[in-house]
Amino acid sequence: MVRFYLLAPALALAVTFVVAFIVYAALCAAGRPPAVRAVKHNELFGPFVASFLVWLISPIERLLIGRVSPNTITFASLALCALTAFAAALGHLPGAVWLYAFAGILDVLDGRLARHANQQTTAGALIDSVADRWGELFVFAGYGWLLRDSLWLLAVFAALGGSTMVSYTRARAEGLGLAVAGGLMQRAERIVLVAGGTLLAAWYGADDIETATTILGATMLFCGVASTGTAINRWVTAYRQLAARAAAAPAGARAPKPLAPAPARALEQH
Repeated sequence: MVRFYLLAPALALAVTFVVAFIVYAALCAAGRPPAVRAVKHNELFGPFVASFLVWLISPIERLLIGRVSPNTITFASLALCALTAFAAALGHLPGAVWLYAFAGILDVLDGRLARHANQQTTAGALIDSVADRWGELFVFAGYGWLLRDSLWLLAVFAALGGSTMVSYTRARAEGLGLAVAGGLMQRAERIVLVAGGTLLAAWYGADDIETATTILGATMLFCGVASTGTAINRWVTAYRQLAARAAAAPAGARAPKPLAPAPARALEQH
């Protein structure tokens, strides 16, 4: 009974997502898919899941457009990431689940608000990208503190390092005029993985701290391995594109100037 009480907010959030997904899938199967616009998706989740998420948060989106600035949403997401870190560090895993889930939702909302309110700027893109990096640093620091007396701490380091390199490799490639994105462990996937693993740890480890530690450690290890794989894939892809560009350039030709990334916020895929 205590387990249900502690997990009530996180379970309510999970049930809401499941019920909403069933409704959305039924509408699509009936040939009446909800109208959504400007949907961007990751490789793993695909357009269907991305459209569902946009449809789910669309009432909040309509409520906030023109009333709250995208930067405010960005900083709210960052604050929730910091609270997630505190909850995780203190071992309050149910709180960490729903805090991180809402942080992820806000991370989607800030870009959509910027586009629909015509507030896309390079300054906003910088704030968004840097805030996301700080947010992940906070979250992994919190889990690192929780697992500090276990060898699973190394898995947290792997997750943090891999996640950082996924984003850095993309940013460095964009600075060289390349569009290198994609991969199976981008920011959205990392949020879902960490929140999902934390929920499992909170449920199965409610009466056994060792079980919770093992589940969290395995989650961090998977996140680290998959993120590192994504980062290496981007690295290799960018190198091949640059090598092909150099081979195709006339002898003695100067290398093209790096292209600045587009001044826009988008569905986070770092």
